[in-house]
Amino acid sequence: MGSFVGIIITVGALLGGFSAMGGHLAVLMQPWEFVIILGTAVGTFIMANPWKVVADTGLATVQAVTNAVPSGRYYLDLLGALHSLMRELRGKGRNEVEAHIDDPASSEIFKMFPSVLADASLLHFICDYVRLIIMGNARTHEIEALMDEEIHTIVKSKLAPYHAMVVVAEALPALGIVAAVLGVIKAMGALDQSPKLLGGFIGAALVGTFAGIFLSYGLIAPFAMKIKTTREKRCRPYIIVKQTLLAFMNGAMPQIAVEHGRKMIASNERPSIDVVENETIAGPGRAPIAEVEPKAARA
Repeated sequence: MGSFVGIIITVGALLGGFSAMGGHLAVLMQPWEFVIILGTAVGTFIMANPWKVVADTGLATVQAVTNAVPSGRYYLDLLGALHSLMRELRGKGRNEVEAHIDDPASSEIFKMFPSVLADASLLHFICDYVRLIIMGNARTHEIEALMDEEIHTIVKSKLAPYHAMVVVAEALPALGIVAAVLGVIKAMGALDQSPKLLGGFIGAALVGTFAGIFLSYGLIAPFAMKIKTTREKRCRPYIIVKQTLLAFMNGAMPQIAVEHGRKMIASNERPSIDVVENETIAGPGRAPIAEVEPKAARA
């Protein structure tokens, strides 16, 4: 919703200001200039990126528009799942714990937290490192280094659409100049025409420069930043898992280890310590609904 509001304000201020200055909006309606600029931008975007990144950019765009980021309920489910796993690690044998991580879909623990179970990438991340903990041969600093490398790889992959769109945004002003040059070439071929017609051709050429700069700095670059913010929030659960499991490996009780993970949530999205404690002790979904979402989300 915020993206649409921002676009409406941006375009409204642009067109409204131009009209208020006495400009004629019809002059800006140069569809072929936009075809040249946008078509070239799309073509170079596809040429520069693997198909996987192209497809992921479409997904990232949808996620940014719909603000598909982890909710307070998701964070509580994640912390609850980690707490339950750590209790199993402390109180039961290796074979019983391995049953949960070898087949998460059949695990009674993960079934209680469907949002975690549905996140296949994060689920594999959790199971892989719980398995390493069970093996008991790796040192904490070795696990931490391995986690850091994997999280770095995950974040880099998730931010590929952002970097791809930044490159497009940086190229758009130059593509606008290309469109303008083509318009000038067209105008030069009509020097024998009336000044009115020639002025129209030159005006159309200048629209190309305007469109390239506006699309770059007014739309594509800000939206790329929106994608970056969305994807970074979607990567935050990996940091929570890392800090929670490392605290547990260093000897913290499950409830204390969960607190280490809770602190990795942004302050305006972080559930209170009482809510997390009630959730992990009483069971998933038992925390009062009004307390699950942070104040900023409920406002």
